[in-house]
Amino acid sequence: MIDVLVTSINAVVPIILLILLGYLLKRFKFLNDSFVKIGNKFVFKVCLPCMLFINVYDGMSSFSDIRWDVVIYAVIAILVIFGLGLITAILSTKKKNRRGVILQCSFRSNFAIIGLALVGSLGGDEGLASIVSAFSIPIFNILAVIALSIFAEEEPAEPVQNTAMEAGALSSPGVVATKSKHSIKNILLNIVKNPLIIGVVVGLVFVAVREIERACCGGEIVFSFKVHLKFLYTCTSNLKAIASPLALIVLGGQFEFKAVKGMTKEIIVGTVWRVLLAPLIGIGVAILLSAYTDLFTFGADVYPTLIALFGTPVAVSSAIMAGEMKNDEQLATQLVVWTSLCSIVTIFVTVFIIGVITV
Repeated sequence: MIDVLVTSINAVVPIILLILLGYLLKRFKFLNDSFVKIGNKFVFKVCLPCMLFINVYDGMSSFSDIRWDVVIYAVIAILVIFGLGLITAILSTKKKNRRGVILQCSFRSNFAIIGLALVGSLGGDEGLASIVSAFSIPIFNILAVIALSIFAEEEPAEPVQNTAMEAGALSSPGVVATKSKHSIKNILLNIVKNPLIIGVVVGLVFVAVREIERACCGGEIVFSFKVHLKFLYTCTSNLKAIASPLALIVLGGQFEFKAVKGMTKEIIVGTVWRVLLAPLIGIGVAILLSAYTDLFTFGADVYPTLIALFGTPVAVSSAIMAGEMKNDEQLATQLVVWTSLCSIVTIFVTVFIIGVITV
């Protein structure tokens, strides 16, 4: 029991301290808004893709290593949480622009930043976590767009004066023209351009090259990124090494505590979903299925990924996205802060319980 407690402390506390360091450095004006903004962009577009690439490349010797049972379970669990969160969001508030924010908070975790760092701290399978991220990140983005679109505030239509016929269709002055920024095409384009997805895909491409070489060369590998492009592999590995600590420091620097008057109920509902109900469903059901059925059989190596996927706070980008899609950005920002604070306790408790169960 003591060993499990020590392991839990050693896994969770370093993450907390880095977030706290970022908050204090910003509070004492050692870091400014520009650094936090640029740092966040640098982490998201450079460091995290490098981390995911290395995790996939080093963690997978072949495509046969992909745990499809974990991937399928993760996708199903996310969709179930989305459905239950939708019901809760509708029942919990009458303000339409807050429903989408609560719904997003229920299913969208900070898997890319806190999650991947947590998997590493717990000694979990980073390759597995990266593969799960290849499926979960697009799903998070698609569901977030759906959640925020159906509850977005309606924008007043702007009349457009048409002076000519276009594409053979007649138009008259004063006809209202609307253009959706969140069409299926744009959603798919954003997913394809997502740096995290690109990092995983590039890693899978290199794994595929390795597979083809083995098949064509009698099991031998002629070209190896790690050996023949060692300078590039080392550079990428170094960027991976700074990804988690820098991401957590920047995350701490983004925390701002503002008045929560008038939105206390929504904050409580969103926070409870993110740090209690989502991990209870996502991790608890996995434990029950593994213990009492043959449908899914998860070992101790899988639970760090599930904890990271379902137990981490809501993604920081959720607040930015909420504002851009005419939802309540202030509520979304508060949910980032409060789920992050509360998850300090819930992640620790979850890690401890899982440690006891899997001993």
